Amino acid sequence: MERVDNVIAIIGMDLDSNTYVFDDVIVDPGTGRNINYLADSLKEAGKSFDDFNRIVNTHCHFDHVGGDEYLQKEYGLEVYMHEEDAKFIENEDGDTTVSTSFGSRVPDININKLKEGDMINDFKVLNTPGHTIGGICLYDGKSLIAGDTVFSNGSFGRSDYPTGNTDEMKKSLARLAQLDVKNLFTGHGPYIVGEGNRHVKLSSDNANKWY
Repeated sequence: MERVDNVIAIIGMDLDSNTYVFDDVIVDPGTGRNINYLADSLKEAGKSFDDFNRIVNTHCHFDHVGGDEYLQKEYGLEVYMHEEDAKFIENEDGDTTVSTSFGSRVPDININKLKEGDMINDFKVLNTPGHTIGGICLYDGKSLIAGDTVFSNGSFGRSDYPTGNTDEMKKSLARLAQLDVKNLFTGHGPYIVGEGNRHVKLSSDNANKWY
């Protein structure tokens, strides 16, 4: 657990996504299989699940949304997701949400729909398709919570999942490379403090080079 500006960053355990929290928002609580680890990490930061009102998911994959059901049912948190990805949860699509690949069912949750330009406190919703059609990033002018769109050291999300698209991924990365990114909060692996711009631009360059 680390505090970076107004964001608390928690590296995911096992197959969980990384989790980021700010204000009353939890971004991507992971599979839900390590919920005690998440609770302990929040406790280390002086927080508990009771301090939060909302979950925002960067996309519909189980390793990011699996924990939603527990937090909604036990703590009453509202769930927010882009409208294009929300339908795969609502239709219990185990393949598109990759829940089936994790040996799990699709989470039973109520979802509030997000779209491009919506605001989550100081963070703006950016629709960044490529990994999934309804993938989003959150950007507040200096920090980018990137989900599985862009990773550190020139890497980026796979586009061979259902609704993934390589051309859309390249466009999304090019868009993100135009932003002023100080901190890059990735969906998996190490996040970047202070040099986000360099990593985002490298990912965009690599996508154009490799595809």
